[in-house]
Amino acid sequence: MIELQHLKKQYDSATPLEDVSVTINQGDVIAVIGPSGTGKSTLLRCLNLLETPTSGHILVDGEDITSPRCDLNRVRRKLGMVFQSFNLYEHLTVVENCMLAQTKLLHRSHRKAYEKAMELLRSVGMENQAMRYPSQLSGGQKQRVAIARTLATDPDIILFDEPTSALDPLTVDEVETVIAKLSRQGRTMMIVTHSMDFARRVSNRVFYMDQGGIYEDGTPEQIFEHPQKELTRRFINRLSTLDMLITEENHDLEEEINRIHTFCTVKGLSPHRIVNACSVYEETLSIFYNYFTKGSKTLHYVFVYNAAEDLLTCTLTPYTSTKWEEVATKVLTSLETKLITHSIKRYWEDKTEEGNGFSSVYEI
Repeated sequence: MIELQHLKKQYDSATPLEDVSVTINQGDVIAVIGPSGTGKSTLLRCLNLLETPTSGHILVDGEDITSPRCDLNRVRRKLGMVFQSFNLYEHLTVVENCMLAQTKLLHRSHRKAYEKAMELLRSVGMENQAMRYPSQLSGGQKQRVAIARTLATDPDIILFDEPTSALDPLTVDEVETVIAKLSRQGRTMMIVTHSMDFARRVSNRVFYMDQGGIYEDGTPEQIFEHPQKELTRRFINRLSTLDMLITEENHDLEEEINRIHTFCTVKGLSPHRIVNACSVYEETLSIFYNYFTKGSKTLHYVFVYNAAEDLLTCTLTPYTSTKWEEVATKVLTSLETKLITHSIKRYWEDKTEEGNGFSSVYEI
């Protein structure tokens, strides 16, 4: 369906795509993952020629769309794009946003465009918002409208460029649900995403991008459970663990909460569990940090997510000269009171025979 032949994209200061050759088959749902700056969004923008490749060829159904003789408007009707920033027309209503391309590009009548738009809005749960303007919608609602608008031109392949990255955790799930539904309809899609759980659930192929191209291409099971290449293994392992060493000299609560929030969001955890993870951190930090004497306030937090068991654990190891027996009763009582309402399982692990080394483990 789509074949990339030695695709290269070079800018003055960087070359995100060095030499990309790959075939995308009809019905493939491809999740594109990798570190920031490795060309994921550039790849999508080259596919629909929002970015002009420096060299190489892109064949869509056998036609070289990089040829100067290619009709770009016709090609772009085959390749629908959903952006992370929605890109809706603010002066048009929801239904008008979904009608515009139909009337301008496909030359459908106003009536047929309206009927098609309402059908698609109904499919993404936005029929009741058809007469509203984008400024009256939440982020999740805007993105669902953007998806309906893209579907309105009947594209052969849909490109999603980080479709949930601009959304708050409460609206991420509603958009991912719509995309998952599309994947079950046999549509061909490429999705740049930072949500590894979503990538695993929705795709049949995963592109891990690094070193200027598609570094590893495989099934979700292969990439996430048995990656074959070193950089892929490092990336997957890094995503599964968040390691934070908190000291008196190196402590910024807002930044630390943001890191936990981002880690949990990337792993695809529910908003409720994200709140619980942040609560565990804030409550334990408050109790341990305030109790231990000055100069002994070093706390080591390790969040680990096990995708196979859908289990998030937080292990807290305080490094202190204060013996554990001296603080156990106070800490246990305080934590029990503060965290019991979150249904968080807690247990303790002794680390040394002297009694001043221990870890507090939370299952979230």
